[in-house]
Amino acid sequence: MLTLKTKELYDTAHTLARALLDTCEYPWEALPLIKQFVLAVGKTLSEEEYDSPEEGVWIAKSAKVAKSATVCGPCIIGKDTELRTGAFIRGSVIVGDGCVVGNSCELKNAILFDCVQVPHFNYIGDSILGYRSHTGAGAITSNVKSDKSLVCVKGENGEVIPTGLKKFGAMLGDFVEVGCNSVLNPGTVVGRNTNIYPLSSVRGTVPPDSIFKAQGNIVSKK
Repeated sequence: MLTLKTKELYDTAHTLARALLDTCEYPWEALPLIKQFVLAVGKTLSEEEYDSPEEGVWIAKSAKVAKSATVCGPCIIGKDTELRTGAFIRGSVIVGDGCVVGNSCELKNAILFDCVQVPHFNYIGDSILGYRSHTGAGAITSNVKSDKSLVCVKGENGEVIPTGLKKFGAMLGDFVEVGCNSVLNPGTVVGRNTNIYPLSSVRGTVPPDSIFKAQGNIVSKK
């Protein structure tokens, strides 16, 4: 059974955003707060460990940033993280330690826990990706509904939770694997240790420890 609360989806010991997320019953409550949180935390980071090439941007000295990567603040790029060719950090972003943001990937208003990989042609917007989660090539988070209405989260038992947010992509729990060219529709929540088949269109909630083969075809790993 999937619990939508922050503590059930994430081990917040694996993110610089712990102080923010631990105050949120549901993780999407953090989305409107990311920008100000980054600005506040960035100012406390060690100058011995982080460079600040421009206002509102903090990049760990051990991070590798390709010359063609574009980094816009406010953002924090963690230790030993790699921003590859053409990576685009649009702002209001925390990228954890040991992450990979790859070729032509775009991040906007998002939190990536430590050791997250978004390595090829991914769009991650208004989303939170848990510890060691991974998106296959071309997988994206769709963060605005086609009718521009506010996003609701739909639980496994039919409950509907209004978020009050127009922009809300996906909440991926720890150790989630998303297959190539999948679309995570607005308000998607995926439980820990779950795999999403390639070419999937995912909406609503997906239980932990499961395999999403198609909408309505989800099997347990156990």
